[in-house]
Amino acid sequence: MDKKKQLIDQLKVVINNLEKDYSNEITSGVLQLIYKRYKKALDVMENNEDIREVNIIGGVRTYMDSYNDYLNPLLGELHKAEKLNRELFHA
Repeated sequence: MDKKKQLIDQLKVVINNLEKDYSNEITSGVLQLIYKRYKKALDVMENNEDIREVNIIGGVRTYMDSYNDYLNPLLGELHKAEKLNRELFHA
């Protein structure tokens, strides 16, 4: 599977996670920022737009700076997406 497809799938995982587990919290604050960035990134990737518009790097750091929940599984999913994003852009 190519990196673009992997990133699209991972973006969906994060978005679904946020919508399912944080539906009340994605309407404001840090989680809203992360959610909006991931939705925009997915839109860009699925519509073959300029991938330089993808701006998800920093979500892990933003989450960690705002919450003391370092063992949250969401962090792992955010990290996977950021890693795939870096690999895609530096391939």
